[in-house]
Amino acid sequence: MTMDTKELIQRVRRVELKTRGLSDRIFSGEYHSAFKGRGMAFSENREYQHGDEIRTIDWNVTARMGHPYVKVFEEERELTVFMLIDISASNATGSQQRSKHELITELSAVLAFSAMGNNDKVGAVLFSDRIERFIPPKKGRSHILRIIRETIEIEPIGSKTDISFALEHFLSAMKKRTIAFLISDFRDRGFEKTLKQAGRRHDLVALRVTDPLDRTVPAVGWIPIQDPETGLHRWFNSGNGQSRKKHDAAEREREAELKEMFARSGVDQAVLCTHRPYVQPLMQLFDRRG
Repeated sequence: MTMDTKELIQRVRRVELKTRGLSDRIFSGEYHSAFKGRGMAFSENREYQHGDEIRTIDWNVTARMGHPYVKVFEEERELTVFMLIDISASNATGSQQRSKHELITELSAVLAFSAMGNNDKVGAVLFSDRIERFIPPKKGRSHILRIIRETIEIEPIGSKTDISFALEHFLSAMKKRTIAFLISDFRDRGFEKTLKQAGRRHDLVALRVTDPLDRTVPAVGWIPIQDPETGLHRWFNSGNGQSRKKHDAAEREREAELKEMFARSGVDQAVLCTHRPYVQPLMQLFDRRG
């Protein structure tokens, strides 16, 4: 059901107050250290000096001038940050303080305000098993608020998750190298090939959102379980210890497979849970990259 305009404005404002405060106090400096030096642009040629790296020699200019010249690069003052935001049905679930979707919204806002504080452009794609919304990169507070508003109010047409499709759209739309955050609970398979392609062309980071119910089912007897993405129902005997252990083992195996896949793809990842603050895992991610 669509929320009214007043409620939407209030929710956007609450998200802004919380996440912009965190960004200003904590994340902006860490974001700068973790990402800023990674975009380097050609500045000028100058004559080779003792100690210059051989790989910086500009062979075309060297041949023309008759003696060695090198390329000088400087940090790009403006980067583009792009967020791939999973809004599929599985992210509407949550067992405690907030849903996965609410956590995803806050994470997106923190990253966007941190980028804004460094004068970077920010863009986003909201996806399920289709592209629900594409928001081209721009600067400014009003643009960030648009991303937050769209993420809060959108009612996706699709219910399933297709990460490969979202990454393919991103690769097609963003030709210049960007800092990209893929924010999802990753209830999908078969996207490793596209993940590797995106990781080679862009500075891609995976933020995996989880909830305690993903792994631990309370022991309350037979319960109906509906897959939010397929709509299929099944009965699960939560009172049976073996059933709970089997479910937990399958989730642990899935988590291990995801971790290994990100490592093979050269993609940094952080795991964030709905029942815990996200400041520490984000800071640890930034520190690893700083």
